[in-house]
Amino acid sequence: MNEKDDEKIRLDKWLWAARFYKTRALAKEAIEGGKVHCRGERCKPSKEPRIGDELTIRGGFDERTVVIRALSAVRRGAPEAQRLYEETAESQARREEATALRKAGALGLETSGRPNKKQRRQLFQFREER
Repeated sequence: MNEKDDEKIRLDKWLWAARFYKTRALAKEAIEGGKVHCRGERCKPSKEPRIGDELTIRGGFDERTVVIRALSAVRRGAPEAQRLYEETAESQARREEATALRKAGALGLETSGRPNKKQRRQLFQFREER
């Protein structure tokens, strides 16, 4: 995290260095797919993040809101990567609440298995009406 790292860096590279994604390609894919928002707006992988920017990162069941604290183009160990950002308190609370609901089974749909013939007909009819 020297001065050279702070000059110019791409968002996909920063997300990779901060260990949100395993590869830069995955980070780029997530940004292009609308999973990463900077200051509430969609952005491009080539965007240059700045210290103090707020990123919203969706992945799987989780949505994190983080504030950039430092810039780095080098992927290092997890403890050092966690110093690059700070997750907001409300983001942590939302994630913990969602995790608790998932563990309680409140979010998932429970079905009795595969639809029977009548239910399949109803599904097809519903899809055709739309």
